[in-house]
Amino acid sequence: MTKDMTSGNSLKLIISFCIPMIIGNLLQQLYSMVDAVIVGKCIDLNALAAVGATGSICFLVIGFATGICSGFCILVSQEYGANNYSKMRKYVANSFWLSFIIAIILTVLTLVFIRPLLELMKTPDDIIQQADEYLFMIFAGLSVTIFYNLLASILRALGDSRSPLIFLGIASVINIILDYVFIEFCNMGVSGAGLATVIAQGISTVLCFIYMRKKFDILSFDKSELAFDIKASGNLMSIGVPMALQYSITAIGSITLQTAINNLGTVYVAAVTAAQKIQMIAQGPMECLGTAMATYCGQNRGARKYERITKGLKQSMIVSVIYCVVACIVLIAFGQYISLLFIDKNDVDVINYAMYYIKINTVTFPLLGVLFIIRNSLQGLGYSLLPMMAGFTELIARVGVVVLLVGTYGYTGICVASPVAWLMADILLFIIAFCKFPELKRELNGESNSYIPVSDKCKRCS
Repeated sequence: MTKDMTSGNSLKLIISFCIPMIIGNLLQQLYSMVDAVIVGKCIDLNALAAVGATGSICFLVIGFATGICSGFCILVSQEYGANNYSKMRKYVANSFWLSFIIAIILTVLTLVFIRPLLELMKTPDDIIQQADEYLFMIFAGLSVTIFYNLLASILRALGDSRSPLIFLGIASVINIILDYVFIEFCNMGVSGAGLATVIAQGISTVLCFIYMRKKFDILSFDKSELAFDIKASGNLMSIGVPMALQYSITAIGSITLQTAINNLGTVYVAAVTAAQKIQMIAQGPMECLGTAMATYCGQNRGARKYERITKGLKQSMIVSVIYCVVACIVLIAFGQYISLLFIDKNDVDVINYAMYYIKINTVTFPLLGVLFIIRNSLQGLGYSLLPMMAGFTELIARVGVVVLLVGTYGYTGICVASPVAWLMADILLFIIAFCKFPELKRELNGESNSYIPVSDKCKRCS
């Protein structure tokens, strides 16, 4: 069930760990695509634009939740790599306590501020009501999203990337069926798409929890390990909050960009929505490789294996760049045909604008692939505050492009915003890695053999 990534062929372990996550990501993108396909085909273009206009807000909120859950599990992977199972279980238990509190707070805040945020983003009048309805459904079920991400992150921290795939596959089938039923037969509109997603993810959460209880003896808790612990919770928050903020900071840049797109009109919103849906499928393997490196680096940091960390990092970078080149060629060659899944063939302008966006972004995919690997590796090693600075860099770059270029170059400025942000973040991450890895080498190869979790000395390291 668990997988020890501290010994054996590093590249083989990283790839084998990554493949189930890639399949799972594709399934996740599938039912996100199904939302868009059914909404676009069974309702209308405005409904597709409405769902697309919510993407950056979903990224802001769900990205925060995903980031904090992933951050919690960095410590789980480190303690697992160090064979300190009692402390590992304490971190798992306190992750649940903290996630419960966070779920309540985020649900209340999002339901209250959905409409004001959409208005602030200047969402077009002809789609704002549908966007509001869709987000209400998604955020009403935010707790199941948070707990699924936590459970999946715990499994990955223990080296199991296959089990979440199975549950996600089941949920994907359910989501597709419910999408069609709620929209086509129940006439629920975009609300039906949101409700289908929440129900499907809820089923994944329940199945994942039952599986963990029955199959993972390493997660058999005693009462002392289950109790809320202030110190353990503080350690978790010291890693989780910076990772969550890094996601949210990036999302704020996306919201700024979405606001600029909204100002251009519904046609452009629909084009970017379709392009981003296609692009997210291609980005999935890069993101999964980054996630795999977080677990790999976390476990090997716990085992104090510096050379193994750097070897895996170099190998994953090579794999990522090769994949990015192939993905670029495929999307440029076939992106126009894939866009017909979302857009009617008669909407020629929307298709052309979508392809323009895809071409500019895909040729810079290697920048994004490298970003995922370095950022996740640093996070897995416990340097959670420093990658957050790269998130700030992305934010500044995106806002800068919107302010300086969109007014003059219009849609072209929208299309180049993300590549510029990726480049600036990469530059900073390379500087951080260059400065921190010699320090890490001295620490892990030093005379002392005692293991000290990064969280217990985060102020000194970060």
